Amino acid sequence: MDKVSVTLTVNGQSYSREVEPRTLLVHLIREGLGLTGTHVGCDTSSCGSCTVIVDGLAVKSCTLLAVQADGSEITTVEGLASNGELHPIQEGFWEMHGLQCGFCTPGFLMASLQLLERNPDPSEEEIRHELEGNYCRCTGYHNIVRAIRYAADKLSAAEAVAGD
Repeated sequence: MDKVSVTLTVNGQSYSREVEPRTLLVHLIREGLGLTGTHVGCDTSSCGSCTVIVDGLAVKSCTLLAVQADGSEITTVEGLASNGELHPIQEGFWEMHGLQCGFCTPGFLMASLQLLERNPDPSEEEIRHELEGNYCRCTGYHNIVRAIRYAADKLSAAEAVAGD
C-alpha cells in the first residue's frame, strides 16, 4: 500500500512521518511517535482512553485517521506537565485520588483540559455531563469530579494572582 506523508505538531514539536492512509491517529501517536500515554481501550470510540486535543478540540484519536490530522497541532497527555511541574489537572487527579488503575486517566485528563478551557468554573453536573464520553471501570467517578474541581479552583486562583 502506498504511504502518505503526514506532518503534525505534537506537544510543540514538529513531526513528519510516512503512514498508510488507513493509519489511525492513535497508532501514529503511540507507535510512530513513541508517545504511549495515549491509550487504546476499545477501538470503538466508546471509552475515551485515546482522547487528545487536536487544534483545540478534544478528539478520540481512534476515530481520526492520521492523514486527517495532517497539519494539525496536537496535545497529548505527555504535553500537560511543564518544566517538571504537573499541570493542575494532573495534580488534581493525584491529590483527589481520581485514578485507580490509571488506564483511562490520560483520556480523562485531556477531556478535562478542554472542559476547563471552555468552562473554568463548572458545576458537578456540568463536569459529569462533559465527561460522559469517557469511561472508568474502577473509580465510580466521584473522585474524578473532585479532581476536576480541584484543578478548576487552582487554575482560577493562579489566574487571579496573575491578574493582580
